[in-house]
Amino acid sequence: MSYTQSLIPTPTRIVKVIDEIPNVKTYVVEKPKNFINPKPGQFNMIYVHGVGEVPISVSDVDNNTIAHTVRFIGSVTNVIRNLKEGDIVGIRGPYGKPWPIDEYMGWDILIVAGGIGLAPLRPAIKEIIRRKKEFGKLIILYGARTPKDLLYRNELLKYSEVSDVEVHLTVDRADESWEGHVGVVTKLISLVKIDAKRTVAFICGPEIMIRFTIKELIKKGLDIRRMYVSLERRMKCGVGLCGHCQLGPYFVCKHGPVFPYWLISRYFEVEEL
Repeated sequence: MSYTQSLIPTPTRIVKVIDEIPNVKTYVVEKPKNFINPKPGQFNMIYVHGVGEVPISVSDVDNNTIAHTVRFIGSVTNVIRNLKEGDIVGIRGPYGKPWPIDEYMGWDILIVAGGIGLAPLRPAIKEIIRRKKEFGKLIILYGARTPKDLLYRNELLKYSEVSDVEVHLTVDRADESWEGHVGVVTKLISLVKIDAKRTVAFICGPEIMIRFTIKELIKKGLDIRRMYVSLERRMKCGVGLCGHCQLGPYFVCKHGPVFPYWLISRYFEVEEL
């Protein structure tokens, strides 16, 4: 396949639309013939005819379909909001670096997610649980603004029933139905036991959340060389061509979206970069 061909979206059909939480839906599309299976952490470019395209993390994949969980925040995604089963969209990809799951077989895995940041981590969680005997303990820390904003909540509760899997949820603002933790997700870090010498952290969420998560994990003794973050900065083309997502000498779409934190720490901390 030529470079030019790689930029041409392939038409595919939406086979299922799932209402997740307010302002967020999951769109399950048919996997086009010869389309490469995305790895956990990668993203696809989703094209809406006559409107444009947008990078969306893969939130699930099987032999025949690919799922993308979409938050409606811009011109393209607000058109996607009105799409339904049977509608056609374009897809190209997969792009980007995935979570380094296979590099840490036998290790404990710590997942820290905030808000919609759980979507890029969902395939990693599913993969680790599917191959649970190949890993140590899995700890999932997830926070959202309110109980109604907890993404995949029922799914997360099922994960907590798996041996050697811990799931801890928190919300910024509770309602009368909530009996769990209240506060930002970084507050959960002090509540869990982490073996810093055999734990790797996968982190995704708002960048301010990522910054404070890194600081808390350092306090726990975790080496920054075993911290990985997924970013969503201003990606447009998906292949490092347009330059919109440049971060220092790197492009988020090409060298990320999953980065080893040590690689970008000096740029990540610079305001408005």
